[in-house]
Amino acid sequence: MQMVGMPPEITISAFAETGQVESTIPVLKQWSYTGKCVISSTLADISCADLGVYGVLKKLNSILNTSYTLGSIISVLNFYLAQGIDFGTAYAYLSPYWNDTQRLYTIQHNLRVKEEEDRDMRKEVLAHDRITTWAVPPRRMWDLCANQVIPYWVVPSEHPWGISHAWVDERERVDMMTVINGNEWPVPMPKDTNLDLIWIKMLNHGAEYAWLDVLCLWQEGRKGKHLHKDEWKLDVPTIGYVYEEAYCVVCYFNGLGRPLHLTVDYFESNRCWFRHAWTLQEITPNPIIGGKTGDDMMEDGVQRRFNEQLTSLREMRKQNMALTLMSEMQHRASTKPLDKVAGVVYLLQTDSIPIYDPDQSAADAWEVLMDAMEPMLRTLLLFYYPEFGKGKKCWQPSWEHVMTNRVVVPSSAFFLAQVNQTDDPDADYYIGYHIELAHVQGFSKMQTESKP
Repeated sequence: MQMVGMPPEITISAFAETGQVESTIPVLKQWSYTGKCVISSTLADISCADLGVYGVLKKLNSILNTSYTLGSIISVLNFYLAQGIDFGTAYAYLSPYWNDTQRLYTIQHNLRVKEEEDRDMRKEVLAHDRITTWAVPPRRMWDLCANQVIPYWVVPSEHPWGISHAWVDERERVDMMTVINGNEWPVPMPKDTNLDLIWIKMLNHGAEYAWLDVLCLWQEGRKGKHLHKDEWKLDVPTIGYVYEEAYCVVCYFNGLGRPLHLTVDYFESNRCWFRHAWTLQEITPNPIIGGKTGDDMMEDGVQRRFNEQLTSLREMRKQNMALTLMSEMQHRASTKPLDKVAGVVYLLQTDSIPIYDPDQSAADAWEVLMDAMEPMLRTLLLFYYPEFGKGKKCWQPSWEHVMTNRVVVPSSAFFLAQVNQTDDPDADYYIGYHIELAHVQGFSKMQTESKP
């Protein structure tokens, strides 16, 4: 095999993919994309069986500008044809190895090993109701060149892109089935956009792999309820790792794929990106603002408030002070009260983290999380929330208390003390300084004069 030259450029247009005239699409980077090694949705959806082994080889040679002969590669191609998959899936698996003959000939073995390692890793990090590490990569990834969702163990890149977005009102969205994720579950999308427009925009940013929750994280739908519960217990608490490790994050503040048209009442809505429980862990130092239209569609006051909130949130995440982040969660909204607790789990960076159990109450989830916290963080809770809790340990503040009492923690806050755990799960102990006797100026002597 040899490369004939550089792979040819291919144009993906919104009109060809969606039927929409480009001039009617407000976001300019959603119009079209021209680049190498990308395939159209039409080609991606064709069954490999319909193309046949010769057809698959011809397409791969054409897209990647190679000159493989069938005799040298037929065993590799026949394996994928036998799986009954479409060309997009085969392309996603083969293209990273296509120009390396040695790796291509051993691709089946190498990917099988990676699959087993990935499966073992996801089993090993689960210990009863705990995840033993917060550094767990996502289960699936969106291959943008193939426009297919694939297992993480197929992805050669360790730092894919992340996509963050506000959730629009249920009346403004539709659950759509898509071959991009193999029709595994319905993808909730705003009615006025679609995945192909987001796909084109991400390609224009230079992304090859991306993680999008509605596409890569099992959603509630028509089938597989037991499957999404099994996956959620590991995948939901570790969502923050996707954004922490992302090469870059694209944020859609007005809804997934929608233009950045914000009004003055946006910031008071529960659908505001800045008020959503999950997005607190999704902000990064330098996010890309998605949905830009090329014109100034925001009033000066709205633009100023948008900039102020974004700057404030970025600074908060940069400092990463646990109690400040929990106080920030107070004014955020979630579909379930439990999701607020789950939304701070990753931010606390504990050695182990609780699993996500959708049937658990927020109060119970909070108690489990406190038991997983580092001693210093438990000490902060002891000193900054000095009221009796409502759970099994009276020193622990309740989730209701944490969500209704805002605390201001100095950046230099430090205690020569720790709240540690004992072998008894219902008992903790404090080690550190305590005050036996104190004199407070102005109160150390009894006042003898009567008040007027």
